[in-house]
Amino acid sequence: MTTSEEHSPVTACFVTHRVALCLAAQKVIENRALAEEIAQEAYLKLSELKLEVKHPLAYCYQIVRNLAIDRKRRHRMECLLFVAEEQGHDVATGAGTPEQIAIARQQLTLVMQLLDRLPERVRQAYVLHRLDGLTQRDIGKLLGVSAALVNFMISEAAKLLQNHRALRVID
Repeated sequence: MTTSEEHSPVTACFVTHRVALCLAAQKVIENRALAEEIAQEAYLKLSELKLEVKHPLAYCYQIVRNLAIDRKRRHRMECLLFVAEEQGHDVATGAGTPEQIAIARQQLTLVMQLLDRLPERVRQAYVLHRLDGLTQRDIGKLLGVSAALVNFMISEAAKLLQNHRALRVID
């Protein structure tokens, strides 16, 4: 650090009152180490200052206070947005274990093979109902058949899938 003769009036005031300015920052953020960092940051800002200040001590306090408030706000925001790494280890992925994924893929392949055995309209009615969530009436309009026939087609496809032993867990 340079002598106070080489400081601007504002930085000279800061150096003289550094301890009190650190305490002011500490009151806002309640952490001594962070208060020291804020004081260092304030000094750097003030050393780059090129204009005259009428009340250097009040200006120093204002800079320190603003930096401390900004740091506290940023810390609060980070606490809302981010969690500790350890907390993320227990988050369920929804995908399951590799074994469960492999079993589900095998079952899906089997379902697709079974659905391919069905007549086109029956398969289409089942897929529209189960996967797309359409009502039987809407499916009937799309296929140009009655809702009763759509009900029969969906039941036929469901029976085929239910009769297959490996798929009893799906339906």
